[in-house]
Amino acid sequence: MKSLLNGFKDFISRGNAIDLAVGVIIGTAFAGIVSALQEGLLGPLIALIFGQPDISNVAAFDINGTTFSIGLILNAILQFLITAITIYFFIVLPLNKLAERRKKGLEAEPTAPGEDILLLQQIRDLLAGQQSASLRNDTGPSLPPTTPRS
Repeated sequence: MKSLLNGFKDFISRGNAIDLAVGVIIGTAFAGIVSALQEGLLGPLIALIFGQPDISNVAAFDINGTTFSIGLILNAILQFLITAITIYFFIVLPLNKLAERRKKGLEAEPTAPGEDILLLQQIRDLLAGQQSASLRNDTGPSLPPTTPRS
């Protein structure tokens, strides 16, 4: 029994289970915010446009006694869009900005080259200068002196 409890404690202590639990709790609380936004702001706006706060009965029609409700689909799409837009602007966008700021803070500033690198660059420059000077003074391959034949 004790090993079972220890195993459960290890499972709960992992980050994934705790993150999932926090996500579910925040998601449930966020649903209340979206519902309040729908009822308090968008419902009255829809009522101004369509004459009723709920568009689930808008564009409903009957065929052979079966009711088709286009407004119900529009209502679900509207609820989804409200949720997606709210999550993006109030959660995703600020978290992305925060991650971007952290990333900028973690990037190391470019440092000046070390003393050994500077010395190697000076040697390279001196060798390049000597090589170009010898090429300017060089008149071509030297030939042995010729003697006149008699």
